[in-house]
Amino acid sequence: MMQPIFPNSPKKFISPLLKWVGGKRALAPILCNLMPPLDQINNYVEPFVGAGGMLLSIQPKKAVINDLNAELINVYKVVRNNPKELLLELDKHINSVEHFYKIRDIDRSPSFAKLSVIERAARIIYLNKTCFNGLYRVNSQGFFNVPYGYYKSPNYREYSKVCAISEYLNQSDVTILNGNYCDTLPYIRKGTLVYLDPPYAPVSQTSNFTGYNPGGFSYEEQTKLKKFCDTIAEQEAFFMLSNSDCSLIRELYHEYKIHKVRAPRAIAASPNSRGTMTELVVTNF
Repeated sequence: MMQPIFPNSPKKFISPLLKWVGGKRALAPILCNLMPPLDQINNYVEPFVGAGGMLLSIQPKKAVINDLNAELINVYKVVRNNPKELLLELDKHINSVEHFYKIRDIDRSPSFAKLSVIERAARIIYLNKTCFNGLYRVNSQGFFNVPYGYYKSPNYREYSKVCAISEYLNQSDVTILNGNYCDTLPYIRKGTLVYLDPPYAPVSQTSNFTGYNPGGFSYEEQTKLKKFCDTIAEQEAFFMLSNSDCSLIRELYHEYKIHKVRAPRAIAASPNSRGTMTELVVTNF
């Protein structure tokens, strides 16, 4: 008999620790309604976990999460393994212009390699909460390049959130990977639910955002990802893929079910530019 991987009792609500472009916290209820029957799912895999909005919403007992961003994955590992030390390290940071740029520019110096995993995790959380618009972005050299946000009281010492995420990761069987999305393939088998939230295909020449990792996510990568989804389907696993509502995605995935959803737009240069936009969710079930 298949062991259920989703909790029977009501879950404690956990919101993501980091703010991430394309984060799925607000869209998670809609995505949950599109999921296959829970009793048919025996494993959960997220090849592009990002801030973990979907993961923390459904909190599966068995999961594999992955991301190409090494700093992001380090945060997950430190939150799981060293929550107390992380919180103590966060207490050392202060909200000032001088301190922000000192911490931001460490990755441009040899001293960056000497940082402990705990110091690196605290750095990313601090920068994410104090930089402009809570945006994580790196340049072509891989250096964090978002300016200071000038917020009066940014909350980068979220003790309860760190502890809640750490508790979930320790009480569940969560494998944490840092690599290409294809590295998750050995964990995908019949009955696995794979949720993919890749860098989106641009809907216009000015809307492309691929700054999480140097190199971006090109048209060729989108076509490779589609083939990866084909492989998932061949394994008799379930996949759900989020992407932009554009002709490229509709044409690539024309043989699968395509759902149009309204998604909140949480990060924009101006608050007036935020609102909702249409996205696509592609499924093979």
